[in-house]
Amino acid sequence: MTKIKFGTDGWRAIIADDFTVDNVARVSVAVAQWVKKNFPDPPSIVVGHDCRFAGELFAETATKVFVSHGITVYLAKGFVSTPMVSLGAFNTKSAMGVILTASHNPPSYNGYKLKGIYGGPLVPEHVQEVEDIIPDKHGLDLANIDLKKAKADGLIKDIDLETMYVQHVEANFDMRAIRESGLRWGYDAMYGAGQNVIKRILPDAVKLHCDYNPSFMGQAPEPIHKNLQEFSNLIKQGGIDCGLATDGDADRIGLYNGKGEFIDSHHIILLLIHYLVKYKKFTGKVVVAVSTTPKVKKLCAHYGLEYQVTKIGFKWICGIMISEDVVLGGEESGGIAIKGHIPERDGIWMGLTIWEFMAKSGKSLDDLIDEVYAIVGAFKYERADLHISEALKQQVLKGCNDGAYTAFGEWPVRTVETIDGHKFHLDKEQWIMIRASGTEPVLRVYAESDTTDNAKKLLAACQKTIGA
Repeated sequence: MTKIKFGTDGWRAIIADDFTVDNVARVSVAVAQWVKKNFPDPPSIVVGHDCRFAGELFAETATKVFVSHGITVYLAKGFVSTPMVSLGAFNTKSAMGVILTASHNPPSYNGYKLKGIYGGPLVPEHVQEVEDIIPDKHGLDLANIDLKKAKADGLIKDIDLETMYVQHVEANFDMRAIRESGLRWGYDAMYGAGQNVIKRILPDAVKLHCDYNPSFMGQAPEPIHKNLQEFSNLIKQGGIDCGLATDGDADRIGLYNGKGEFIDSHHIILLLIHYLVKYKKFTGKVVVAVSTTPKVKKLCAHYGLEYQVTKIGFKWICGIMISEDVVLGGEESGGIAIKGHIPERDGIWMGLTIWEFMAKSGKSLDDLIDEVYAIVGAFKYERADLHISEALKQQVLKGCNDGAYTAFGEWPVRTVETIDGHKFHLDKEQWIMIRASGTEPVLRVYAESDTTDNAKKLLAACQKTIGA
């Protein structure tokens, strides 16, 4: 019997190893029990799956469990993105949204994410309550739960989440400005669940990997530069002014300028704050995870915005967004949410916001970044994911906890933040961070400096110091 644990964002496991029909059913029993306890009126749950292998099978498994508990299921037709399920939960006032997805993880994985009635990740304490009641056995005769009968009885309702999402986009963006800007947009779906939306709203965009391919061609669908070389090279050939990429479930963003250069999430977060506050006159606090650039704090000071730092994992940010006035919540990993939408990471929504900014200002992405640099100063950022032995990983983490790292090469440590992992602040607004991943067996190291070369030097010094 596998002990099922929810990590930074949902439960993830390898398909046919721990991610099985029986284990999905076990989790679904706990979800059903939690929902019935907390929503005594006849509750409903929105269920969807992304493009991964056997997504439909696992979504049907969850649905069988829910209807066996008398819960109405809004079942998405075809593959959908995580933001679509979150929006669906919000619009239908469902007690929960469930999406079967492993997000950016390699194709051998699938996963199970929980969404709240407010349209964002279930808050950590509620996730823990669900995890605590996952039974050792689901105790159901799954083969004999008749979905056709459940549908005839009104317990299963089809829902077109994709059209719901597209209509939400059309209502909230100046799509005419984006379409008629004269700018050429590029989109790499990474074979993920965002592919159909862009086909519908921007049919003239240059599209890459917008096909159904559950193997993702063997590539983890994480929108970081090393995974997007083909897209970058396509943009370098000319004719594309800005390129957007989204991950497997389309809640994370990757971005490229017209030269095919990767624009990291730190810069995207700063651009979004700049646009929303200066140009659209939005107000509210900014909430970011600890791995995000301190330049955000500088920009918030410039605009008189309250600034808060959380642990890594968007569920921590969401908890603040649903109870306070927040203009932006974001993470280094490309998960960002903004005011005027649901409290959920959404790669397509963020990309459209940037494209609207470009279309309405008539400026290139680089020009807009220069506007931000004029306020906070130029910077570059690098990250490395170290696949090291568990023994070395534990040794490094112990060194962090014991205060063993007082310098990295020639750079002395001035202060250390320990909200989540260890963030070492150095001179000249430089920093290094060390943290174990919450969803993968890797040690992440991060670095920021004034130039790419210097950021890479910091990373190299960090790896040498920790013996990785």
